[in-house]
Amino acid sequence: MLPGMNLNPKKMQKMMQQLGMSVDDIDASEVIIKKTDGSEIRIQSPQVSKMNVQGKEMYQVSGNASEGEAVETSPEDVEMITSQTGVSEEDAKAALQAASGDLAKAILNLQEE
Repeated sequence: MLPGMNLNPKKMQKMMQQLGMSVDDIDASEVIIKKTDGSEIRIQSPQVSKMNVQGKEMYQVSGNASEGEAVETSPEDVEMITSQTGVSEEDAKAALQAASGDLAKAILNLQEE
């Protein structure tokens, strides 16, 4: 906020619209950033805002971040999860990632959902 300026949220939103800006909150449970070195950053319980500034989209993410190596998923593990839970391959891979490669934990987590 600018020093000495006391704007209420409605005035601020109107000013943003005049400048071609809009902000929307996104309801997200986790954000994963995959880095080029193969590691990833996971942000649990994030607060995500999508900003549109003159036609360009920007995202602001805040939350509790943890950094680590990406988990390799084998086709056999993915097939086991899909056959046991009936989820898609993509959901099975995501469950394995969330369970740090632990097959049993991934299946249990999916069955609890």
